[in-house]
Amino acid sequence: MPPRTLFDKVWDAHTVRTLENGQTQLFIGTHLIHEVTSPQAFGMLDDLGLAVRMPERTFATVDHIVPTDVREEPFADELADQMIKALRANCERHGITYFDLHSGLQGIVHMVGPEQGITQPGSTIACGDSHTSTHGAFGAIAFGIGTSQVRDVLATQTLAMSRPKVRRIEVNGTLPPGVYAKDVILHIIRTLGVNGGIGYAYEYAGDVFDRMSMEERMTVCNMSIEGGARCGYVNPDQTTIDYLEGRPYAPQGAEWEAAVERWRALASDDGAHYDDVTVIDAADIAPTVTWGINPGQAIAIDEDVPHPDRVRPEERAGVLEALAHMKLQGGAPIRGTKVDVALAWVAGGRARTPASRTSARSPPCCAAAASRRGYKRSPCRARRSSRRRASARASIAC
Repeated sequence: MPPRTLFDKVWDAHTVRTLENGQTQLFIGTHLIHEVTSPQAFGMLDDLGLAVRMPERTFATVDHIVPTDVREEPFADELADQMIKALRANCERHGITYFDLHSGLQGIVHMVGPEQGITQPGSTIACGDSHTSTHGAFGAIAFGIGTSQVRDVLATQTLAMSRPKVRRIEVNGTLPPGVYAKDVILHIIRTLGVNGGIGYAYEYAGDVFDRMSMEERMTVCNMSIEGGARCGYVNPDQTTIDYLEGRPYAPQGAEWEAAVERWRALASDDGAHYDDVTVIDAADIAPTVTWGINPGQAIAIDEDVPHPDRVRPEERAGVLEALAHMKLQGGAPIRGTKVDVALAWVAGGRARTPASRTSARSPPCCAAAASRRGYKRSPCRARRSSRRRASARASIAC
């Protein structure tokens, strides 16, 4: 058999058949659901008189609508209260594992899977949330899907999908001081564009990703969708294995040793074919911020905000719109711009940042905490006081 990428291995292993329209009927190993996109999907199942095909492969948590002040039910927001009750009732009716609000296991849907060891290398994962690509950090192929596709997975445990091409993105070298995973992915999106990944799965490779923690890899893979990619992944290695060992849903005993051997074999083979390869020198990546209204409108902190008269004609309207929205002056340095609000909010015991919902234990958060006089921070490490510790009762480590 010729050398293959991890993506090829996982896709082929989960292919049920090729449909008449050329799409693949793909088996979904793990389905994650939450309170926003599942009620309509369950309603469609009821209309069709269908049951959940494989409830043991579906895991639910309440995520987006949990109040940040008073978490006791009934919620003050009537719609939020209806949504959590609907999710709870649907899970009970169909026998789905549900990490409820006070279970000690509830949290952001992209974090619950990794923390519980549900997310594993070589699996196919689907969730009705665009940032499901986060799970690719573990060598999984993970897709964000729409509500009708949530229905399809509930009913059949499969999806009809077109096979993406694979782009390898290598980042090699040493990152400059103050440059973290978020800077790396913003630089990639800036380089390739917010539409550059359309039709592609991204494989993140090179020694920069090899050195990253699982939290950093999750940050990168999380934002694959912001660059237009269908998914993004990192090949599993010892870092992956160390993170998963001992977690509640990870294999145990002899099964663990067999799983580790299988996971290591999933990594892309030397000489595997890629549809495109992009190579980036880590030294070229600077601390990066988005100045506009999409992740592709990013600049290094020592650069100037783009001037509408100095960009390509097709970009001018977008630049003008972004400048007006952000109240910035084109051509002015971004360094020194007054920060009116720095927003990080907690849901399920985790700090959530807009778009990426990055864990509060990520290195940038630790560095930010360290820079604040009069503030005390905990050590920057993933604390696991209990094997069953989950996001709902985890303390923020910074």
